[in-house]
Amino acid sequence: MVGSIDTLHRSLNSNGSFYNCNGLEEKLDELRHLLCKSDGDPLRIVSVGAGAWGSVFAALLQDSYGQFRDKVQIRIWRRPGRAVDRATAEHLFEVINSREDVLRRLIRRCAYLKYVEARLGDRTLFADEILKDGFCLNMIDTPLCPLKVVTNLQEAVWDADIVVNGLPSTETRDVFQEISNYWKERITVPIIISLSKGIEAALQPLPHIITPTQMINRATGVPIENILYLGGPNIASEIYNKEYANARICGAEQWRKPLAKFLRQPHFIVWDNSDLVTHEVMGGLKNVYAIGAGMVAALTKESATSKSVYFAHCTSEMIFITHLLAEEPEKLAGPLLADTYVTLLKGRNAWYGQMLAKGELSRDMGDSISGKGMIQGVSAVGAFYELLSQSSLSVLHPDGNKPVAPVELCPLLKTLYKILITSNMVMYEE
Repeated sequence: MVGSIDTLHRSLNSNGSFYNCNGLEEKLDELRHLLCKSDGDPLRIVSVGAGAWGSVFAALLQDSYGQFRDKVQIRIWRRPGRAVDRATAEHLFEVINSREDVLRRLIRRCAYLKYVEARLGDRTLFADEILKDGFCLNMIDTPLCPLKVVTNLQEAVWDADIVVNGLPSTETRDVFQEISNYWKERITVPIIISLSKGIEAALQPLPHIITPTQMINRATGVPIENILYLGGPNIASEIYNKEYANARICGAEQWRKPLAKFLRQPHFIVWDNSDLVTHEVMGGLKNVYAIGAGMVAALTKESATSKSVYFAHCTSEMIFITHLLAEEPEKLAGPLLADTYVTLLKGRNAWYGQMLAKGELSRDMGDSISGKGMIQGVSAVGAFYELLSQSSLSVLHPDGNKPVAPVELCPLLKTLYKILITSNMVMYEE
């Protein structure tokens, strides 16, 4: 594990606060040195994608390192043109007026009036516009610090030293293929930290998964040693509100250890791990089974017994699938198990399952939900089901001792597929 108890104690100040400016600057200087940055040349970090986690990640870095303007530049890219609907604008106005610090900040920046006009319906706000003031469209209730927002992808990434992938897995390949066009004449190789959870299934030449880091590698040609995955048992809004959380950054040792140190904060402890594939597979699987957890919670009126039975069955399937798809998977324990638990407990995919079960949402509304963003578990259900249905991956059935497709040993996955995918296809056929 990175760090030590002694290191944590040394970071404490007498007043109980952590990491004074000198400590932060030292960490920044260490990373700049590793990346061979010269004086006057800022370390350029850009988050691609402005969902809840991508926005919070950028805001955490801005809060910590934004004060060192001559040494680091932190920006976030999102597509322009996404209008904020009237109901969201009204709710945003309520959030602003409930937070004195946010209200004063907007008044100082001469930005308050536009929110009044939007509340009255006299103006249309846009997602990139409010993000500059610290409001993520998928997380309105948690104001962030103001962010430097770029809507031109080429401008955002062409000279970036570190790129954070905050995109859904379903968008990762296409966006990074576009990014590759802007990197053709690069001399230095960037570091990419992927926050994305989800997979694609590929059936040729043999059935296999494609994780977001592999998508990025294939789209850009950036060596896999420079692409890392970060995930853990956490909820984006709670991390920004400084609730204690931890995460793992996974990948090659050359970068994961210095990045873990750079990203670590008093309330957000980042460790490092070499098992990239297992963590990405688990990141995709937890979203799959979180949808089912939400359904169970809603249909049983939050029965603790029912939810615990579901948890036992879904973790069994997750272990089976992970061992089937990863060569030397890490055991489902510690951070991996905690990551699954918190997603089943309070994630957007679990919320989505609850809303479906209650009839407040329907599948024909799609996977991108206003105020929540992309529900990545839906596409992951389809990908895992397709992959595990291949006869070439057959395993022996424990009862009949006959070869069966792996999906036959995953009743929860099969049920989720019928609910989320098959019913959707039938609807369109009709």
